[in-house]
Amino acid sequence: MKLNSISNGFEITKNGQPLLVHTNNEPAVFVGIGQEKMEIYRGNFDIEDYVEERIPLRFAKVNNNTIELSSEQNGPVQIEIKITHTNDSDCKLSIHSKNSKLNRFWIRLAATKNEQTWGCGEQMSYLNMRGRHFPLWTSEPGVGRDKTTEITFLSDKHNKAGGDYYHTNYPQPTYISSRHYACHINTTAYADFDFRNDNFHELQVWEIPESIELYNAPTYLDIVEKLSLRFGRQPKLPEWVYNGIILGLKGGGENTFSRMDNALKKGVPVSAVWSEDWVGLRVTSFGKRLFWDWKWSEKRYPNLDKKIKELKDNNIRFMSYLNPYLCNDGELFPIAKEKGYFALDKDGNVALVDFGEFYCGVVDFTNPKACEWYKDVIIKQNCLDLGISGWMADFGEYLPTDNIYLSNGVDAKLMHNAWPTLWAKVNAEAIAEAGKTDDVTFFMRAGYTGVQKYCPLLWAGDQSVDFSRHDGLNTVICAALSSGLMGNAYHHSDIGGYTSLFNNRRTKELFERWTDMAAFTPVMRTHECNRPDENFQFDQDPGTIAHLAKMTNIYRHLVPYVKTLVDEASSKGYPLQRPLFVHFENDINTYDIQDQYMYGKDLLVAPVHKQGVTEWRVYLPAGETWISVWDKQEVQGGQFVTVPAPIGKPPVFYRKASKWADLFAGIADVQ
Repeated sequence: MKLNSISNGFEITKNGQPLLVHTNNEPAVFVGIGQEKMEIYRGNFDIEDYVEERIPLRFAKVNNNTIELSSEQNGPVQIEIKITHTNDSDCKLSIHSKNSKLNRFWIRLAATKNEQTWGCGEQMSYLNMRGRHFPLWTSEPGVGRDKTTEITFLSDKHNKAGGDYYHTNYPQPTYISSRHYACHINTTAYADFDFRNDNFHELQVWEIPESIELYNAPTYLDIVEKLSLRFGRQPKLPEWVYNGIILGLKGGGENTFSRMDNALKKGVPVSAVWSEDWVGLRVTSFGKRLFWDWKWSEKRYPNLDKKIKELKDNNIRFMSYLNPYLCNDGELFPIAKEKGYFALDKDGNVALVDFGEFYCGVVDFTNPKACEWYKDVIIKQNCLDLGISGWMADFGEYLPTDNIYLSNGVDAKLMHNAWPTLWAKVNAEAIAEAGKTDDVTFFMRAGYTGVQKYCPLLWAGDQSVDFSRHDGLNTVICAALSSGLMGNAYHHSDIGGYTSLFNNRRTKELFERWTDMAAFTPVMRTHECNRPDENFQFDQDPGTIAHLAKMTNIYRHLVPYVKTLVDEASSKGYPLQRPLFVHFENDINTYDIQDQYMYGKDLLVAPVHKQGVTEWRVYLPAGETWISVWDKQEVQGGQFVTVPAPIGKPPVFYRKASKWADLFAGIADVQ
């Protein structure tokens, strides 16, 4: 990448092609002043902006690698940009504001009409972001996420929670372009990446950002490798994960472990039991919630310490649930309050957050002492010393932005997006300090820049228990692919979905189709959902439990192959689930496919994500001969094919030339 002076401006080129072009008549950089309005309701944000000024910085002076930008000829400098080359192909634009009043920034990167863009964290609805804009703010992802549907309407009406296509637990101001570069903006402020213009991408930030990073590479996998180095790589999955499925069971000790025993007797390989309600239960109008006081409820799970040891002796682990908040009616709340470990409101009281019919304090992770207390007491003593091998680290996206004050003095509007990474850091450090990084894991739904360094495993959050386009089974695939391009190697989801509202109920068909997909992901885990008594569960039907056993055995059958992908993730940062185009760059038909994926470079998976179908249309990339794992039919790539797709036989193909062909051929024989 090179900086060049041109008539009346400057340009940055990538391999001789314009990447950023700025002239007096067509400026690429704008600054301004705005006043935002942010209202939170249970993790959902209503955000508005009033732009008082938007100023084009038309006039540029280039001196070596420094650019001074002004709104008037020979006028005062508003922004200074210093360009440094981090290596032969990448560069960094360090930005310095000369006007303290400025709090809005826009930059336009040159685009072509047919260019495609991917990334921006974990996106649920669209892998290719071209033609849309994407606000980047961690929040609840919404229920329904499609303004034309009844469930979204009802969620908006009753809970302000309907959401839209761009709402996500895990945004990130980073994208990859089909022109073989990546752009990342160093900011935690609200941002909006707009890919709607044919000629440029306009990136908006509600502050003057620290810098912009541009990465150039000959292949998409090379770009992913660079980004994974930049943001951090996950440790390898613990060995025990490969033993089978993680069963999400709750309802107290007797119910949980009797159902686990039943699953084992029916042939389901179980790697772990995950019991959210190890801390106790709270029932609200939303459904069965947890008592957010992070310690073992001996009443609900008597003799859990002995049971965990017994399970481990039988090669089964016990997993739990944590989040960064403490309910104000729990035993830990007054302890943290006395020590001054909560974020405060303007009156100096603990800032309480509404989580839906109960209130919690925010443990202030900008306070090092609060971090140490959470790590020592909640994670090490209450979890690790009990023998717990992992947990869901939930709710990183709820930090309010009004009337909340943190110990580091930074505005909560700038800390809000940073919060998921701080939360991940607390978990990862506690595990590392206990010397258990190789044996203990946790999974998160919330994220932002740098979460990759700390969070060992993503989960896709709270999908609806249905096949809906913007909130159902298929969104899990898009989530895995978009987040994987950002350097998150491991991704999984709640088998069967989670959110059941407004008479939306999980069916046997949905659960089994979700299981079919989950067998071809790094981790299999079930969830009872928010209203377990009203929704289908895996052990309610003999056929379903047999199906779960078979698909979990297929998952185990693939472990030798998966472990090589894990090694690749460790050494290169490649995700296990990959968009087709990263391996088939010359096949333009692969670029817009978001409901299929490559599992590594040799296995193609096309999960069925619609109700009531018996066959499925699959695209097989050009340049390969593909073999169906179920009927051994060979198909030449470069075409769409329609194949039978009964439950238990999701469309899966492998490269004929793969060195793993014998392993893949054996999938059909797994019982």
